[in-house]
Amino acid sequence: MVELDRCEINCIHDEAVKAVRQALFGEDVAVSLAELFKALGDPTRVKILFSLMTRELCVCDLTAVIGISESAVSHQLRVLRTLRLVKFRREGKILYYSLADDHIEKLFAQGLDHVTEDKAEKNEE
Repeated sequence: MVELDRCEINCIHDEAVKAVRQALFGEDVAVSLAELFKALGDPTRVKILFSLMTRELCVCDLTAVIGISESAVSHQLRVLRTLRLVKFRREGKILYYSLADDHIEKLFAQGLDHVTEDKAEKNEE
């Protein structure tokens, strides 16, 4: 029986392997990238990031938008802040959160395009 996700023979393409090994990033970058995608693996954090992609919001606003407790939002914001995905500014007693930079918005937007495109294609079938 042929497995669809494996080669039928063992054949190493030395040139290809060498080229990719030279381009491959270090373990520290791999860990950081995995942590980034792990952060995006939580639906609450995804909702927070989308909300902040739309506009700057305070914790109370995020609580109202997402419909979870303020402490739960604060916890998730702490995770996102640690990973440098969001930043905040203080205005008096209020903390306003926004995305850390445009890379986050681009990454999120591309991921959103990918999953919504996938759903649109399934609906056409």
